[in-house]
Amino acid sequence: MKEKLYDFKQKHLKKHISQTQFIAYGFFLIIMTGTLLLMLPVSSRDGQGEPFLNCLFTATSATCVTGLVVADTWTQWSLFGQALLLIMIQLGGLGFISIGIFLSIVLRRKIGLKERGLMEESVNTLQIGGMVKLAKRIIIGTAIFEGAGAIILSLRFIPQYGLFRGTWYGIFHSISAFCNAGFDLMGHTEQYSSLCSYAGDWVVIGTISTLIIIGGIGFIVWDDLYRKRWDVRHYLLHTKIVLVTTAVLLAGGTILFYLMERDNILVGMNGSQKFLACFFSAVTPRTAGFNNVDTAALTDGSKFLSAMLMFIGGSPGSTAGGIKTTTLAVLLLYVHSNIRQTYGVEIFGRRLQDESIRQSACILTINLSLMLTATILIMVFQNLPMSDVFFETCSAIGTSGMSTGVTRSLNPLSRIVIIILMYCGRIGSLSFALAFTRSSRKPHVQLPAERITIG
Repeated sequence: MKEKLYDFKQKHLKKHISQTQFIAYGFFLIIMTGTLLLMLPVSSRDGQGEPFLNCLFTATSATCVTGLVVADTWTQWSLFGQALLLIMIQLGGLGFISIGIFLSIVLRRKIGLKERGLMEESVNTLQIGGMVKLAKRIIIGTAIFEGAGAIILSLRFIPQYGLFRGTWYGIFHSISAFCNAGFDLMGHTEQYSSLCSYAGDWVVIGTISTLIIIGGIGFIVWDDLYRKRWDVRHYLLHTKIVLVTTAVLLAGGTILFYLMERDNILVGMNGSQKFLACFFSAVTPRTAGFNNVDTAALTDGSKFLSAMLMFIGGSPGSTAGGIKTTTLAVLLLYVHSNIRQTYGVEIFGRRLQDESIRQSACILTINLSLMLTATILIMVFQNLPMSDVFFETCSAIGTSGMSTGVTRSLNPLSRIVIIILMYCGRIGSLSFALAFTRSSRKPHVQLPAERITIG
């Protein structure tokens, strides 16, 4: 009797676990497994096990492809520990659902409707059809881009560090860049220096930037570009919005960084170095976390611009976080439509669905609320500069990983707040909220509506 009751409960629970909840629980399981493995003495360079909270923070940062660290990656973690981080970065960047489906394809297992639905939810695709082909393209495309990046970076690093170490550096930084993680192994020169020693290196900075941009535009855009090549007129509306918004943010960010830093960190650099510094400063906040200049030395204007770019992030269905480029574009178009008092939101000869506008407003509100609440909580827990805390929370919710240096100064309570923000940022704030709510049907009888004054 007890066994039958247990089986009934198990089946009942499975039916009520939504796709969003399954993905949220999956990421949580990866984080906890990574935490336990990082606590092993073999994971640390000094052979001493790290405390649970430090390992939890690092595992969350790696799985959620953020890049915030409480200890320098090269200094703290052994080769085994670095390999663990790389596995978590890859699982977090591509999504364990995509990797799982690809393995099922390799093993020739049947891909059911449930798995296709999970894939659709995981990569935010627009339709459930073609999931198997999309999974193949994601994995193959990732292997090609990461492989090419690893080869180019290895050729640059091997003359400096030797064959084994140079190759490992190339692989590690290629995967970290493509997955928008921001973890680096450059602590052997100076802890927390990131790519500052390669500030004027076109090969390293150019390769890392390209990987970040490709990883951040999203798998839907990849698939559309692959199928339609140069037929721009027939691109999906989603693809057009992502490409245009990304280009505007990169170009605008580069120009603004130059204007705000020309009398600060850019002093003494030649034209080539100035461009690389400004361009990379526009690329990496969305949401890679590398830096080729000292973030703490930036002007307040540049820090605020970086925080805005971190909050916006990359594009849906990508390795990046943030509210996403499409959310920003939809809200700006909606505001423009209301100012012009036109019916509906139109762009590129198409009208946006009302559902897209509602979701965009919801995502902006939830992310902004989480970020501001976290900022206030950390300032209650610790006496830290408000600008640094604001920068840190934007970095966490946007899974960027950039920091002015306060991460390692956070106390346990503040670290827990940042951990929660990174987790929400990776699975999506709206998805996180939906994971704890049940879908309700539209009631047959609704309460009477009444107008209120707005604005």
